[in-house]
Amino acid sequence: MSFSAKSGALLSSRAPRCWWRRQQPSGAAAAPAWSYFSGSRPRPILDMSYSRHFLDFQGSSIPSSMKKLVVTKLSQNFREAVTLRQDSPVPLPGDGDLLVRNRFVGINASDINYSAGRYDASVKPPFDIGFEGVGDVVALGLSASADYTVGQAVAYVKAGSFAEYTVVPAKQAVPLPSVKPEFLTLMVSGATAYISLKELGELSEGKKVLVTAAAGGTGQFAVQLAKKAKCHVIGTCSSDEKGGFLKSIGCDRTINYKTENVESVLRKDYPEGVDVVYESVGGKMFDLALNSLATKGHLIVIGFIAGYQNPTGLQPIKAELLPAKLLKKSASIRGFFLNHYLSEYKMALKHLLKMYEKGDLVCEVDFGDMSPEGKFTGLESVFRAVDYMYMGKNIGKIVVELPHSVNSKL
Repeated sequence: MSFSAKSGALLSSRAPRCWWRRQQPSGAAAAPAWSYFSGSRPRPILDMSYSRHFLDFQGSSIPSSMKKLVVTKLSQNFREAVTLRQDSPVPLPGDGDLLVRNRFVGINASDINYSAGRYDASVKPPFDIGFEGVGDVVALGLSASADYTVGQAVAYVKAGSFAEYTVVPAKQAVPLPSVKPEFLTLMVSGATAYISLKELGELSEGKKVLVTAAAGGTGQFAVQLAKKAKCHVIGTCSSDEKGGFLKSIGCDRTINYKTENVESVLRKDYPEGVDVVYESVGGKMFDLALNSLATKGHLIVIGFIAGYQNPTGLQPIKAELLPAKLLKKSASIRGFFLNHYLSEYKMALKHLLKMYEKGDLVCEVDFGDMSPEGKFTGLESVFRAVDYMYMGKNIGKIVVELPHSVNSKL
């Protein structure tokens, strides 16, 4: 369903009803982001299920159509697979839904896996794309108004974020104190690092942890969380600039694989091997990381970006020796896919938000300011942002800003 002139004429005569659950104490300080999970913050309740939303909370018109990205052809080549549609209907939220005006959307390496149809072979184009967003609630259903209100900042993880507006089930949204891109870095990247290391890493003081692609969106969190556990952290990266960033967030040893031989460095500096590998590259880096494991070491696979652009999505590894290598060292390899750990997600996000608000966690955002065509602004720039990631240029999480001017129709 979408907004239309007919539905607007029919419903605009019914004004939204608004009341407060309880009175906000005067002069009360703003609650921290993590406390929003407790449900203790007073919220305005808006029944907007019978109202046509001509205006959002800032007085801007909600248009009948919007821009969004749609997968129109299955391909790992994002530019071939995805089309920017200029006049898609703005969806209407259902009873338990929020209509979110996206302000920031995140770029993930798996965006091209999604455009290639690798997650669900039964899904056929056209379908929406984009995993995560941060924005403002501009409309909502009656049931959703029990916990949310128009004007509230929220983040979410849901397919279809590469759009100006996205309908999000209220139960999947995360309330925030403000719209900030740093919050977006935690939704997929931060949560992946936190849960995978907590559940599979068995981190403890003094352990040696190798993080591949350490200066990327999820690598930055793996480095910091391992340091919080008092581990010795080694991070691979592709430039001295990235190495400098890694040192600034606590990485003990950086290895620029463009100028140093990673295998030689690990053999020389860590002759007994590393206890944990947080691996997201695949191919030759996977083989190297496997060989670097210490006795009883763990290798956690959270991705294999080196292969995603291939037709198969894979990069060859030396698998024929794998059983012998694991047996020889009593080592293990564990895969991690965030969707399989959703029972841990709320707890992880609460902890990460608390760390960020206390200043204990750096959430590095890369808007592409140093890219040839400048900052990633607008849905048109998502294509450039994906290219930028696969060129290995980003430091931190790549984020695209979707600006909306107040008192305009976009």
